[in-house]
Amino acid sequence: MVFEFARTIEAEKFDAARWEPYGWVPIPDTDPRDGRSTLFFEWGDAHLNLIGHDAGEVPHTAAGLGCEMLFRHRTHTQALMVLNCPAVVVVAAADATFGSPQDAAKLRAFLLRPLDAFVLHRGIWHWGPFPIDAPRVDMLNVQGRRYAEDNDCCRLGEVGAGVEVRTNGAPAH
Repeated sequence: MVFEFARTIEAEKFDAARWEPYGWVPIPDTDPRDGRSTLFFEWGDAHLNLIGHDAGEVPHTAAGLGCEMLFRHRTHTQALMVLNCPAVVVVAAADATFGSPQDAAKLRAFLLRPLDAFVLHRGIWHWGPFPIDAPRVDMLNVQGRRYAEDNDCCRLGEVGAGVEVRTNGAPAH
C-alpha cells in the first residue's frame, strides 16, 4: 500500500527541555525541583501496567514511519518508559486542531532510547511510541484505568495532515 503524507518531519533528540511543551521528564528525588510536576487523574483511577506497540501497526516508508492518527486523554496525564528498543513518538499541543494538510506543521517527533521516561500533560496529542527497527516496543505505562472512555482520536490521514517521520540513520541517543 502506498501512503501520501503532507510532509516529512525529522525525529529529534529527546531531552527534558525539548519535551517541556508536551509534558515533563522525571528527575532524581534529590533534585530540588522534584515534586514540582505531578501526575493528575481527574477520575482517581491511576493504573500501572505494561503495554506495547507492534511495528506492523503503522505504515513503514523508505525513511521511517508514517503517522496517520493521534490520540489524547483529557482527564489524565500519562507516564511512559520505553523498556526494550529505540522508538519514536509524535506529539502536538493540546489545543492543536487538524483540518488541513498545513496542520502537519504542528507535529513534532522525538527519538526515544530504552529507559527514556516521560509524562504527557493532559490533552497532549500523541502517537506511539512505535519501534524504529524492532518488531515491538514494550513500555511501562501509568494512565487512567478508564482511558478508553477518555481517548480522543484525530485521523490525520483523513484531512491530509499525516506525516512521514524520518528515523533512518538517526541515532536514538
